Amino acid sequence: MNDIQSLSHTAWDCKYHLVWIPKYRKKLIYGQLRKHLGDILKELALHKESKILEGHLMGDHVHMMVSIPPKYSVSQVVGYIKGKSAIHIARTYAGHSRNFVGQNFWARGYFVSTVGKDEEAVRKYIKKQEQNDHKIDQLTLF
Repeated sequence: MNDIQSLSHTAWDCKYHLVWIPKYRKKLIYGQLRKHLGDILKELALHKESKILEGHLMGDHVHMMVSIPPKYSVSQVVGYIKGKSAIHIARTYAGHSRNFVGQNFWARGYFVSTVGKDEEAVRKYIKKQEQNDHKIDQLTLF
């Protein structure tokens, strides 16, 4: 889509496909939490001057396409989003004290891939992820 952005000395178009899971791959992202988690993740990405271009919250994982400026590493942004969202979830939904750190919500790692020229294909993949997972679940019933 050629969305060139610029900083004072840099022109860039860096987009990444990100996937991560809750700890133990439990189906934790559902109901009331799922409704609010998207807004939380978008707000946290903005704190690092990044933008979530596409995203889908599944029951047991998160898919996103994120634009990250080159002054931040992918690991910085993902670590920030996962860490702060886990703390928010622990404080808001689990009723933990204000000094609680959310070390038990997200699993440690994540998947990242550059989007490159296949941006439209990645967008379609993320949008259709829930349908694909439902089909796979149906196949494993028999």
